[in-house]
Amino acid sequence: MIARFETCKYSFREVKFVTENKNTEQTIEKETAEETVVEEVFAEEAEQTPEETEVDELQAAQQKIAELEAKIEEMDNRYLRLQADFDNSRRRAKLDMEAAQKYRVQSLATDLLQALDNFERATKIEADNEQTKSLLQGVEMIYNGIVEALKKEGVEAIEAVGQEFDPHLHQAVMQVQDENFGSNIVVEEFQKGYKLKDRVIRPAMVKVNE
Repeated sequence: MIARFETCKYSFREVKFVTENKNTEQTIEKETAEETVVEEVFAEEAEQTPEETEVDELQAAQQKIAELEAKIEEMDNRYLRLQADFDNSRRRAKLDMEAAQKYRVQSLATDLLQALDNFERATKIEADNEQTKSLLQGVEMIYNGIVEALKKEGVEAIEAVGQEFDPHLHQAVMQVQDENFGSNIVVEEFQKGYKLKDRVIRPAMVKVNE
């Protein structure tokens, strides 16, 4: 039995020796292959002339320059777009501010139009005694004062009777046939229209000749 153990021991040593030799051979082959690749690379580089190396470096530099120029152009375009957006925003803000300043009294003027209509109707009432006449004179003074104050802010009545009908200024609520007026001429005004500078805040309600 001891003899068999000795035999197995020697066999194990032989297997280990063979395995180690095989691993060593594989390592040597791998190192040899790597050395061959390195030698081939050096050989290829050695085969290039200085002129060819310079050409390769020049091409690489030109490619890098082209990439940088493309990035610079992209950044320039982005900057120009941002500048254009900023200019447009600033222009819109300026126009909005100018419009707000120009038409700042529009809301107040619109609210006063109904009161102006009532004062105007009151001034057309015929006085039957001195007391009523004095009262109407006071109403007329108030009416004229409001009209003059609005004029200073650019609010004026729209001319209607005798003018050619303009859909931007007039609102036709009736048509008639009147030989005393030409075609498409405003014959009568039912309600005054007003405009604030160049903006119509209420069109005039009119009767138009056909």
